[in-house]
Amino acid sequence: MRLPGPSLDTQEHLLGWHLASLLYLSFVFVPLFYWPVLPWWVVAVAVGSVAVFLPLYWAFYRAGAKARLWLVLGVAAIGYTVLPFGAGGGTYLIFAAGMLASFLPLWRGVSLTVLLFAVLGIVMITTLPAMAMPVSGFLIHVLVGSIVYAGVLAARSRELRNAELRLTQEEVRRLASLAERERIGRDLHDLLGHTLSVVVLKSQLAARLIEHDARAAQDQIGEVERVSREALTQVREAVAGIRANGLQAELAAARLALLGGEISLDHRLAPVEIPGNIETTLALALRESVTNVLRHARARRVEVELTEESRGGIALRIADDGRGGVAAEGHGLTGMRERLRAIGGVVEIDSPQGGGTRLSLLVPREALSAARRLPPAPPTPTKDKGPALLERGIA
Repeated sequence: MRLPGPSLDTQEHLLGWHLASLLYLSFVFVPLFYWPVLPWWVVAVAVGSVAVFLPLYWAFYRAGAKARLWLVLGVAAIGYTVLPFGAGGGTYLIFAAGMLASFLPLWRGVSLTVLLFAVLGIVMITTLPAMAMPVSGFLIHVLVGSIVYAGVLAARSRELRNAELRLTQEEVRRLASLAERERIGRDLHDLLGHTLSVVVLKSQLAARLIEHDARAAQDQIGEVERVSREALTQVREAVAGIRANGLQAELAAARLALLGGEISLDHRLAPVEIPGNIETTLALALRESVTNVLRHARARRVEVELTEESRGGIALRIADDGRGGVAAEGHGLTGMRERLRAIGGVVEIDSPQGGGTRLSLLVPREALSAARRLPPAPPTPTKDKGPALLERGIA
């Protein structure tokens, strides 16, 4: 099994964990308390070993793989050196085990750790007095070293999974952006390709007619103006559609955003047919709600539910388990109320202190019916002569 992964020092919170682990150096001095008479030079050896260890440990998390291996061997050598003097030299072997787990492949790291502890056992048995119980002390060091090795390995594996998750999220965003650009390109091509061709043909036709049939040329110029205005209206509608996603697309974006904040999202959408302008309004409200959750709520879970009410309306409810206590409405909630009011809906907020926030967006049946009955824009009447001349021009 190979576990390359990112080096632990590249993660800010793990670097802090390594600095906190230096507190374990206190065990270097624990054996000194068992001496009946403590010579000063023994304390000097213990303090000097710590002074030599700290630069090696600090350099370890900034060095390359080859240099790291030599630094680990240097830390182990410090432990072997101070152990015969009665200081806690085995502590440095435990540090060495954690250092090996942070950058070597699994089996290579385990093999080298076993070798270092085997040498530690030999040094303890041959140099420590019998009263120090070297066998039990050796077993304790092996147990603690194994726990440290497994813990660092687990942290490394977790960081690898987090890095893969971040890459996956970035790839999803990239693919979504690419798909959106392709859709925009297709829409604009379908929208403007034919329209601009008609404008060009009618302009050419007007140029040919202007000398011998000014009335017909004027009609064609009028057609150019009409087609151009229709194209402008269609472009504006297309841009509005590009800027505002539907509910499903907005839910996908919300899931990614909340996942980055370690917030889970549960959603239930009833199979309800929603007019385009109302769906756009609800999608924008969902986006604003998710932004508020990320900025202010301190929540761990968000629920989104779209239901069909008994009287024929629809309701979008967004609830979180955050701190609640929304007393004053900011620009986001105010804009949300105004957009809902424009389509005939209302916004209800329930936000007790410490009990999360529940936002309800209610659209009555009358507003849905009015949106569904909106008639399409009537076509502008055209002259008979224009299309006939246009067909001859195209032919």
